Amino acid sequence: MKLVHKEVPVEFLTALPEGIKYVQKKGKDFLVIEQLYCRDGHSLMADHVRLHGEPSVCLDAKIGSHRGRIFVDAFWGSHDKLYSFIPTEIDLHSFTEAYCPHCGISLMTERLCTYGGCGCTQAIVLNLPGGVNKIMVCARLGCPDHELIIQQVPEEVTRKLRKINYFGEIQDDMFRGI
Repeated sequence: MKLVHKEVPVEFLTALPEGIKYVQKKGKDFLVIEQLYCRDGHSLMADHVRLHGEPSVCLDAKIGSHRGRIFVDAFWGSHDKLYSFIPTEIDLHSFTEAYCPHCGISLMTERLCTYGGCGCTQAIVLNLPGGVNKIMVCARLGCPDHELIIQQVPEEVTRKLRKINYFGEIQDDMFRGI
């Protein structure tokens, strides 16, 4: 993963919601998801599978004809994932159906993605502690759109967070240790 550092808005750091923490690695600031829940209150975090030294987000998923478990990097804007199956070339533009790994409840909701003409009409909903604030992730495999919906933070601030994305291959030791 090549990191192109993008500054976290100070306005967000002063109102950091529960379930998200601020960390520094090599003098650069990052947001990390600490806790997420399904709508029935089951934790979606997996301490036993760590990506870049942090617990991952664990989801049961169906992509195309494949079903299994996905572990997603908790660093905001990272798109690193570990799969219990291997998505095929055919699956690359499929949409993901996500479920709680504990109770099996669907994590899906209707939402039109506007990222670069993606047009997907489904999103995965991940609840932060308290059930009021949430993360919405485009369900199309490969689309980087993700959004924080935080009640006490102005939308123009959370809009800046949508643009934080990290892509590519590791170029330094910042996140070594997977």
